[in-house]
Amino acid sequence: MIYPPQIKSTPDAPAAAKRKLDEMGPVKRDEWILMATMLLTVALWILGDTIKMGSVVAALIGFSLLLLSGVINWDDCISEKQAWDTLAWFGVLVGMAAQLTTLGVVPWMSTSVADFLESRSVGWFGAFCILQIAYFFLHYLFASQTAHVGALYSAFLAMHLASKVPALLSALALAFNTNLFGAITHYGSGQAAVYYGAGYVELRDVFKLGIVMALINILIWALTGAAWWKIVGLY
Repeated sequence: MIYPPQIKSTPDAPAAAKRKLDEMGPVKRDEWILMATMLLTVALWILGDTIKMGSVVAALIGFSLLLLSGVINWDDCISEKQAWDTLAWFGVLVGMAAQLTTLGVVPWMSTSVADFLESRSVGWFGAFCILQIAYFFLHYLFASQTAHVGALYSAFLAMHLASKVPALLSALALAFNTNLFGAITHYGSGQAAVYYGAGYVELRDVFKLGIVMALINILIWALTGAAWWKIVGLY
């Protein structure tokens, strides 16, 4: 409704898909290699902690295998303009997020919120709402969910507990929001970068849709979620 597709009816899609499959013929050598490399890369990523291998190393191994086997070449890589654009954004924004923490900006903001709550008698429910909203929208300053959790989760959980918010409710709500704010920007999460990198959505639309969906998510979770949490006894 808020971002309708340009093509709304594809009655010939099944027939067109079958024609394309017939044109492609049986699975080719490069496609078998791609599937095997994908399985290997995912396996290395899953077993990373066990075999002491970082996810970046696993990705580079898969990338190298595709280059060495000729499935892709360097021209294929440098022609992916959207991917390079996303990588540049991530490089800047991950560094910025790290510096915000290193230079004390994020701790200062957390302390400011805590001092504000202490100076006003908002009750535990009011404190819960303020802290959750602050935690959610501070994600504009972070280039990944992992960085956000590492920098703010424990601090915000401590502020919840200091404000007498039920412990389990505090911990779970912060975890839920860590997933919900992953789409507010094109750099807010790894999956958001992949969607934006496909090149189908303009940057201005990403930010516009991000804030609209953020508000929708907050509304749904604040109403339906709060009622359900009350039924199951989280508060």
